[in-house]
Amino acid sequence: MASVGETIENPVNGESITWIETARSSAGELLAFDLSLRPGAGVAATHRHVRQEERFDVQAGAIGLEVAGAQRTLGVGEGATVPIGVAHRWWNVGEGEALVRVELRPALDTETFFEVLFGLSRDGKTNRKGIPGLLQIAVTVRALGDSCSTLVMPPPAVQRVVFALLAPIGRRRGRRATYAEYSPGHPSLSSQ
Repeated sequence: MASVGETIENPVNGESITWIETARSSAGELLAFDLSLRPGAGVAATHRHVRQEERFDVQAGAIGLEVAGAQRTLGVGEGATVPIGVAHRWWNVGEGEALVRVELRPALDTETFFEVLFGLSRDGKTNRKGIPGLLQIAVTVRALGDSCSTLVMPPPAVQRVVFALLAPIGRRRGRRATYAEYSPGHPSLSSQ
């Protein structure tokens, strides 16, 4: 379970997150974190948030941001908001580290999604882009639902059907939506 002030790292794609506000600290209204991106780092895939608005405010360096296919660069003091359901991605465009304050409203359980994703990456259980295998994705998305980002392709309807079929197989093969080593104290761990 995420704690304000805690930092988690993803060594595969060069991101680290320091929690500023969590679902628990904000009564579910806001998930805020400082996202540090090493040179060349960025999100693994274009995605969208089904029930969340996402805000980026650059504090150091510069990032590229693509929203609905339109690309722009944001420097220190600049920000942008991605509306609910709009496809987007980001990456560090500079030669140094970029630091971005990210806010997601409402918080949902998105911190758990990040904890699991970063933990799997640290343990070598993702591909070179930091994306876990399809069975893990299916289990995570089915359990955390709207707290997860959804990929742009394949279409959401196809993803729902495929994940519904694959999640039970993934669970039988030991995949979980939450892991004690990544999200200690998460309420769902008592039922696993």
